[in-house]
Amino acid sequence: MLQIEFSQAEIAQLNDERLNHPNLRVRKRMEVLYNKSQGKSHQEIGAIVGMTQTTIRNYMNLYQAGGIEALKAFNFYRRQSGLEPHKSAIVKTFAEKPVTTMKEAAHRIEKLTQVKRSSDQVRRYLTSLGLKRLKTGQLPAKADPEAQEDFLKKS
Repeated sequence: MLQIEFSQAEIAQLNDERLNHPNLRVRKRMEVLYNKSQGKSHQEIGAIVGMTQTTIRNYMNLYQAGGIEALKAFNFYRRQSGLEPHKSAIVKTFAEKPVTTMKEAAHRIEKLTQVKRSSDQVRRYLTSLGLKRLKTGQLPAKADPEAQEDFLKKS
């Protein structure tokens, strides 16, 4: 069994965090350590919070390594886009000359980075960067030629 010494300030913080922290997983971690600070055995803690002994030991080791702040930290794995290393070049290129379709954007990205993505993937990636396609207007059909010229000049 792990022997951990808790100060009164740490016990108070564990108690507060186990009741009020917005993340459920952090509250459970704090509950485990709070029960440990109250002198309960690992078997009792496991019965109270419904966790295995291995998980409880992992939380104790995490606390010993980094304190209460380590219990609040999560390092979830997130895959990184293949376009991420080229982010600044893509933003610069598209800011200089916006695209009108996602197909065009996919083609320009493939030419720039040699990374092929579908139009939908490109749309999501550009949206995450805060970029949009340049929507084009329609030319009036069979309208006055002067009105068409005025429209083209304004576009």
